[in-house]
Amino acid sequence: MHNTYGDNYRLTIFGASHAEKIGVTIQGVPEGTIIDLKNLQAFMDRRAPGRDRFSTARREPDQVVFEKGVSEDGLVDSDLITAVIFNTNIRRKDYDNLRTVPRPGHADLTARLRYGKDIDMSGGGAFSGRMTAPLCIAGGIAKQLLVKRGIRISAAIDAIGGQSEPEKMEQAIEQAKMDGDSVGGIISCKAEGVPAGIGDPMFDGIENRIARIVFGIPAVKGIEFGTGFRAASMRGSSNNDAFYYDEDGSVKTQTNHAGGILGGITTGMPVEFRTAFKPTPSIARQQESVDLSSGENVSLTISGRHDPCIVPRALPVVEAACACALLDAIMEAETSRQ
Repeated sequence: MHNTYGDNYRLTIFGASHAEKIGVTIQGVPEGTIIDLKNLQAFMDRRAPGRDRFSTARREPDQVVFEKGVSEDGLVDSDLITAVIFNTNIRRKDYDNLRTVPRPGHADLTARLRYGKDIDMSGGGAFSGRMTAPLCIAGGIAKQLLVKRGIRISAAIDAIGGQSEPEKMEQAIEQAKMDGDSVGGIISCKAEGVPAGIGDPMFDGIENRIARIVFGIPAVKGIEFGTGFRAASMRGSSNNDAFYYDEDGSVKTQTNHAGGILGGITTGMPVEFRTAFKPTPSIARQQESVDLSSGENVSLTISGRHDPCIVPRALPVVEAACACALLDAIMEAETSRQ
């Protein structure tokens, strides 16, 4: 499986949901860089499972262990960093009845078609949301490198289950949990301090770079930048962002319908996008599927431990994805200017 992203800040994710460990290799961090390990672990804790009543019952510490490239005091001493997380709460037996019966909404069927019938899909295997933990290692480091450049990234929940008020969002999750069901939602992300002139037209634009890694997050089904799909119902006179000179002499825009990107290149305004997450496909309600060994239609009830809504835990994952994409593009621009 090819799970690599980036050219200048390059990361490769490896492992599977119920393997002994999962991890990431990172290239591009300059030797001599100091990583704030406490800050990184705090970032990881935001994504870690089993921390609240709406999270999966699978509790994992998600303690980052650097096997190569980073010393105990956070000093980067190699051009290749290898970081792992040991899985401590594995229950493969929960998936024994799913070896030949694909779960609706999961990659069970397509993974088998692509990689063969012997692929291990316990807990979702390499397709699991568990694999966003290594992404957060790379993203947590990228965020620290971006802060040193004056760039800060934050994400927020816009809606869950079609509700936008915090109390109603919580009620939507609670009701879905009681019903043995799940709900999805929308997360918005903003990167402030991104310099103007970063990116390329067409295939290597900032939208393309961010979208590629964001779609690597399991359950993501859509992304829009700035005004996004609403722009289709606006007039140009309303959607266009009027320019003006700021007090420091830089060119700014009065609005930010473009999401800080024009022609694939940053404008100097905040980079803003929203991404949609589907409901968690593993639900307790009975569903219809097929048995690939017998060739029969069957009913399926999924056991195991699953989130009724993954959106709250996806906030740092979206931030991580955005950070990796922006750092890769910025490092490319810095190299080209040398």
